[in-house]
Amino acid sequence: MTILKAKFEPIAVMLYSLYQSAADSFLPARAFAAAAGRGFSFGETETADNWRAAGALCEMMSRAALSHRRPAFGIDEVMLGNDTVPVVEEKVTATPFGTLLRFVKEGAPVQPKVLVVAPLSGHFATLLRETVRVLLPDHDVHITDWANARDVGVWNGRFGFDEYVEHIIKFLEKMGPGSHVLAVCQPCVQTLAAAAIMAEDDNPAQPASMTLMAGPIDCRINPTKVNHLATSKPMSWFERNLISYVPLRFAGAMRRVYPGFLQLTAFMSMNAERHLKAQSDLLRALARGDTEQANTIKNFYDEYFAVLDLTAEFYLETVERVFQQYELARRVLKWRGRKIDTKAIRRTALFTVEGERDDICALGQTVAAHDLCDGLRPYRKKHYMQAGVGHYGVFAGRRWAGQIYPLVRNTILSNE
Repeated sequence: MTILKAKFEPIAVMLYSLYQSAADSFLPARAFAAAAGRGFSFGETETADNWRAAGALCEMMSRAALSHRRPAFGIDEVMLGNDTVPVVEEKVTATPFGTLLRFVKEGAPVQPKVLVVAPLSGHFATLLRETVRVLLPDHDVHITDWANARDVGVWNGRFGFDEYVEHIIKFLEKMGPGSHVLAVCQPCVQTLAAAAIMAEDDNPAQPASMTLMAGPIDCRINPTKVNHLATSKPMSWFERNLISYVPLRFAGAMRRVYPGFLQLTAFMSMNAERHLKAQSDLLRALARGDTEQANTIKNFYDEYFAVLDLTAEFYLETVERVFQQYELARRVLKWRGRKIDTKAIRRTALFTVEGERDDICALGQTVAAHDLCDGLRPYRKKHYMQAGVGHYGVFAGRRWAGQIYPLVRNTILSNE
């Protein structure tokens, strides 16, 4: 079967292997650059600037690679009132494709339970590290820690749109009645679908509140570059050009995936000038010994360059059902053959958040959830538009912590 496919899909079959071969071949050069960089002395000499510049170039070369393993959340403690308490990560339940991860605060009182639904779009759940960090003092925080598809054996079956929704339902059931859910970006669609299914089934674990942040509920509104790309090609093009096979050396060998390095390339191409400037700024900061600025840039890109692969079925179904057919917005979305009725949501309060300068999920795309949840009374629906922020500013950074989070906290508290 693989040989036959290779005749008709040579690009798809070879793409991942070519990438991995190139990455492997560059390893010796990166190792040499790292060793050489450590050998430079930056002492106070007449040639110190030259040494720093040479060391900076070596460090830039040693960093020129992607990581395919999840970085650590690194949240070891949190302030509770005037006390600092340790935080321990606990795996509440897990499947081959995802883990319900809880951040346990030793000695903490009972607090509202919140499930943070992380996007499955080429990055690990640690991309929401600051989201979690800000939520932790006031909440019992859980997160969907998605697995890298290249590490999941093909014998574990498929993981598509329906399986994603099912995971949200199962995780909320595991957390128990009265929990709250907060979805960031892409999974806003699946989270709204899960809430509707649970409401229609009168599931006792249906969330008390649902916060949807910068998500593509209705991509027909103010379409962005992402939306235009999704509608510019037929599905056959996406499958032929973007889907590849995991190389044999990995646990998920021969699983069909949308590789994380391709997703990262797509993201970076949208803001190529910004990323090139950041790398130039990093080089200059290293060369002049500005450790603080250099570490700020490095920390961001250490996270940004940690990529995970999506299963082919999840990626293709998301493109078709969310970004091309707008099934949820048109009220024709089905889960395992069952039509989803968002009007069934009557007990789960809804709060939507958008960023004024969001170039991934534009203004209007997330607030569209309010029209779909027409079974909810008006006082159980709220919307907030944060001025001056782009996509990432909605869930990370100063305005998230100082202006958006207090509204999220109030939504959760008022529905306890």
